Amino acid sequence: MDATIRKWDYIYKQDNQALPNTSEVLSENDFLLPKTGTALDLACGLGANAIFLAKHGLAVTAWDISVVAIDKLKTYAALQGLNINACQEKIVVNSLAKCSFDVIVVSRFLDRSLSDAIIGGLKSGGLLFYQTFTQAKTSQKPPNNPDYLLGCSEMLELFEPLRVVFYRENALIGDQHRGLRNEAQFVGQKRK
Repeated sequence: MDATIRKWDYIYKQDNQALPNTSEVLSENDFLLPKTGTALDLACGLGANAIFLAKHGLAVTAWDISVVAIDKLKTYAALQGLNINACQEKIVVNSLAKCSFDVIVVSRFLDRSLSDAIIGGLKSGGLLFYQTFTQAKTSQKPPNNPDYLLGCSEMLELFEPLRVVFYRENALIGDQHRGLRNEAQFVGQKRK
């Protein structure tokens, strides 16, 4: 078994929270969601975003490398009667079929090699909700590996082909004890 799979399975076995938190970029911009359609929660973890999307009437696919996380999400979705197709998936460029989803959500996961595939996975007019960690941090809590931290305005560069609907990256400006810190938020729309 892959070391990354073992790592995340171990983490999710320890996690006993009933319902994880939805990413702020999605919950604070939910008014942008279509009334119907398909959605992908990429690197879903325990599936907070998938659950949120399903409760908003979307047919949801949820992928994560951890079979433990996927099993927990499947159990929760079945108990709640939610339309979520949760699958254990090692996410690579070829994982995303062209023009498959009306909405893609990525939260606290960064693999720069997937940017073009994510854009390609959106249908015309589709929306990407993305929130992840930045290099400009107010604390040293993990992650600290620069491979998983966005540089200043890097999200805008990675998804430049999309029309920017919303972007926030507060960095180290102003009162560092208030507001969104250590993360960037992005909502982009695939041009029609």
